[in-house]
Amino acid sequence: MTAKKPKRVKHTPQRTCVGCRQVLPKRSLIRIVRTANGVVIDSTGKQAGRGAYLHDDKSCWVKALKGSLASALHTSIEEQDFKALESFMASLPDHASDTQEQNLPGTHPKDA
Repeated sequence: MTAKKPKRVKHTPQRTCVGCRQVLPKRSLIRIVRTANGVVIDSTGKQAGRGAYLHDDKSCWVKALKGSLASALHTSIEEQDFKALESFMASLPDHASDTQEQNLPGTHPKDA
């Protein structure tokens, strides 16, 4: 009798968030790409050009827009592209403040 081969585990591509440097599956991050027309958000994840990845968290976007995004894309971000990225950032949830509020002393339900 021949032994059955174990099922092969499918490879999940990993990427690093430019803002917080956390490594996560590629599908859970937002891709920003440098194209000939400037820096844009790549909703498909397949657009040609140099790309960088960010969480859907405002705190990561704030850190990235301060300089690490431009560095990762090997370019300077033009004013109109920067404004477009900021407007997208404004629509994102602010997970960091939610987490910090939960960890403050006296805010735990058992403390009430």
